[in-house]
Order: sequence, then structure tokens, then C-alpha cells
Amino acid sequence: MLQHFKFKPMFENSQLPGWNISFFYKSERITGEYHPDGSIVWLSKQPADEENVKKMIHELMLFHVYD
Repeated sequence: MLQHFKFKPMFENSQLPGWNISFFYKSERITGEYHPDGSIVWLSKQPADEENVKKMIHELMLFHVYD
């Protein structure tokens, strides 16, 4: 489970796509960039269970950004 999930636009012009994301997973702080095509570039250590984490992030982004 992801905890303390946060996202903010990468650019001041919110029309430009892309978000910086951060969260805690298994007591580790993870940061990355979420791109409009659903790809994620990890800025911190890649999570051990990356595919499961990506699924959770996609669900959260769909709920918060694309609703």
C-alpha cells in the first residue's frame, strides 16, 4: 500500500502534461516523474515490487487527475 501519495505538475503552466510524484512504500520514500503516457521515471530507488506499485500509481492518478 502506498502512503502519503502526493503529486504536483512538473511545470507552472498546468496545461503541459507531467507530474512529480512522491510517496512512501514499505517505509521507504519514493519519488518519480509520471508522464501522460503512463510511464514513470524513478528519481529515487526503484521500488522492489515495481509492477504492483505502478498499478497503484495509475489508479491514483486516474482518480485524482483524469476524473
